[in-house]
Amino acid sequence: MTSSPSTNRPLRVCVFCGSSARVDTRYRDAATAFGRLLATRGDELVYGGGRVGLMGLVADAALEGGARVTGVIPRFLMDLEVGHGAVSELVITDSMHQRKAEMYERSDAFVVLPGGLGTLDETLEVLTWSQLQLSTKPVVLVDIEAYWQPLLALIDHTIESGFSRAENRKLFRVVTTVGAVFDAIDTFPAPSTDVSAKWL
Repeated sequence: MTSSPSTNRPLRVCVFCGSSARVDTRYRDAATAFGRLLATRGDELVYGGGRVGLMGLVADAALEGGARVTGVIPRFLMDLEVGHGAVSELVITDSMHQRKAEMYERSDAFVVLPGGLGTLDETLEVLTWSQLQLSTKPVVLVDIEAYWQPLLALIDHTIESGFSRAENRKLFRVVTTVGAVFDAIDTFPAPSTDVSAKWL
């Protein structure tokens, strides 16, 4: 089991993923498999607090395996009754901005499963923090069935067009299976000490 970089406690893994249930079974299976793997390792899950879509699947699998699961959800989504009522702790925030900040503070690493605009928002914000050296926590994209290839192509496009540095490719790792996630976290490169890397 990999422990948190700064303590001997379990690794707290934040998962960004979709809330839609109308998706390919392969994505659903990957979410369930990751929740089970995390629980088997004795790690903890931090996620968006929902009971639907991939979010619900990863949380359910982690809970069934005995993992501690912390959900973070804005109040308006609770009011729409999509909050997961069985998690170990459910943190209710006043806004989406507070939700992301709370998830970040409670996590040691970030794992990105397939998702929609909300998942993209969360992922790109964390990567931006990494670029600006406001964060040094590992970020791993799980490219199930090449789902994230368009995003990777867009990132390459920003580099090729001069809007980003080539070093930005090192802000995250890409794996194709959930089984490869923790090796990617374990071998995530040390943060750069080059202050100029903060700038585009």
